[in-house]
Amino acid sequence: MKPEIRQALRDGERKGSAYRLEWPPLGPSGAMGARLGRRVGTSIDFQDYREYQPGDDLRFVDWNVYARTDRMAIKLFREEVTPHLDLLIDGSRSMDLEGTVKGAAVAYLAGALAVAAGRSLCTRAVWLSGEGFQRLRNDVWSPSIWDGLEFESVRTPEEALEGLPPRLQRLGMRVFLSDLLWPGEPAHVVRRLVTGGAGLVVVQILTREELDPPARGGVRLTDSETGEALDLHVDHEVVRQYRSALARWQETWAGTCRACGAWLTTVVAEEVLEGRLGLDRLGLLVPG
Repeated sequence: MKPEIRQALRDGERKGSAYRLEWPPLGPSGAMGARLGRRVGTSIDFQDYREYQPGDDLRFVDWNVYARTDRMAIKLFREEVTPHLDLLIDGSRSMDLEGTVKGAAVAYLAGALAVAAGRSLCTRAVWLSGEGFQRLRNDVWSPSIWDGLEFESVRTPEEALEGLPPRLQRLGMRVFLSDLLWPGEPAHVVRRLVTGGAGLVVVQILTREELDPPARGGVRLTDSETGEALDLHVDHEVVRQYRSALARWQETWAGTCRACGAWLTTVVAEEVLEGRLGLDRLGLLVPG
């Protein structure tokens, strides 16, 4: 792992200690834990009755109801749950281009989110895309000792989802950190990540130059994943066309997220590391 990525994890860890996760109304889900969910479970919090079905556990039959009505009824209890965060990181090469701080900004946000999750009594899993989605080593420990956060994949997150999808926890919260700069269909990714979850936040991280590139004249552009090169004269008209295309692409992602019930926000990598970004802008973190 690069030293600057390691340092960004440490800095994010410190920043996250002032925040906690704010859960959506649907609520998270796990096995047994410290919060009440909306599904039926096995806690001591009585919720309702339903009619007995063959195979039901007789220990949960309310015999008082049977004595009064001559009908067997099963007690239902509200599920007690442990909230969970699945943090998904785009591990493609475009996330850590030479001479940019995008990779460090991703590490900073990941560290902050992980610590805020812990302060909210959440379990967590951190996933990095590559050939597929793999758990980051040491992800249950402090972000400063995570291992393997490297941006080396030539596959897009969409391809990684097809190759080996992450094992996301049902009704857990999902956060996806990416620049979203790959060709494909956003709906394929958003639908996969939102299905079965309590909520999905997509955080697009871009550098200032990606948002507002200068007119450089003659340049050679090299695709970080494919290695393909393109010689181009970048003048003000080309910059205008680029900005317009980026805006359309962002609106495509935003529209897809709205349609699927997810939340999309775009942050500037430099502002993240300069401390100019209030983390509450992510729609998930609140001070406290």
